[in-house]
Amino acid sequence: MATSRLRERRPHERRSQRLLIYYWRSISPLSTSVGSAKRLRFQSYQISEGNMMTLQTAADRPGGPGATAASSIAEALAQMVLRELQPGMNLPSEGELATRFGVSRLTIREAVKMVAGRGLLDLGRGRRAIIIQPSGIAFADYMTTLIRHDPKGLFDLVELRLTLEVQSATLAAKRANRAGIAALEAEMDGMRAAVEDGRSGFDPEESEQRFHQHDVGFHEAIALSSGNRLISSLFEAMTEPLKRSFALSRRGHDARGYSVSDTIAAHEAILAAIRAGNPKAAGAAMRAHLEDTERDIRSALSMAPEGLVAWNSSGGATGAK
Repeated sequence: MATSRLRERRPHERRSQRLLIYYWRSISPLSTSVGSAKRLRFQSYQISEGNMMTLQTAADRPGGPGATAASSIAEALAQMVLRELQPGMNLPSEGELATRFGVSRLTIREAVKMVAGRGLLDLGRGRRAIIIQPSGIAFADYMTTLIRHDPKGLFDLVELRLTLEVQSATLAAKRANRAGIAALEAEMDGMRAAVEDGRSGFDPEESEQRFHQHDVGFHEAIALSSGNRLISSLFEAMTEPLKRSFALSRRGHDARGYSVSDTIAAHEAILAAIRAGNPKAAGAAMRAHLEDTERDIRSALSMAPEGLVAWNSSGGATGAK
């Protein structure tokens, strides 16, 4: 019965429950310097930008299902701002942008407002928009864009996770209370239920998405149990980029001969150490898990372009990380 309820629980209901349990969740905006990060250039793997675009779902791409002209241009404009321009620079004029994207000035005007709403532009009367440093939502957008278009961004994300999540697990083993442990166990139950559904003929795509949601939820619950509000806030900004990295991780995981059972076991080892209140073991288990994730990604990229082809056509819960 408990597993059945987990299957029916919506993502927003899980989040609401966590907000009640962890009343101290930070809502402070993040601020980070990404000027130098913008200058990163991919060197280790010669993979085309076109291949990296396959990491996007159809709905994410400009012109995808349900996208309006303005929202499609806003997505392309945001990528241009994050990848080509620096904070303090002026955005090209409406006329220049209209020519570049082949749309009307009105559409450009609407798209610029959308991008400004994401915290990437400062709009002022009588002057062109100015690019500003990403923070909060914009920081999440920056990481997502980096992963979509630059394979090195995937390794940047793994390195960030190693820095953040090993410490997060260590602190969680020291500080997690009963509610925190219960949240971790609930996410583990959700991952197992998604796997069973995938094996029993349930909608493969939906079971895979639910597995990913609970996988992210597990790591997020650890961040919350760390008791460090900055860690939990930063991790929240990482959730969407994490979901996007799962596709490549899954391909490499399968190619290396591992299964979803191995992924479950890695998470169970982390949970066991946190439940036992063993900080050293929790940190070590998390490090081993993330280093394995890095190997999965390298394996997938070594198969390029095969490792980057349309991945969402395969079914069932996966070896996501």
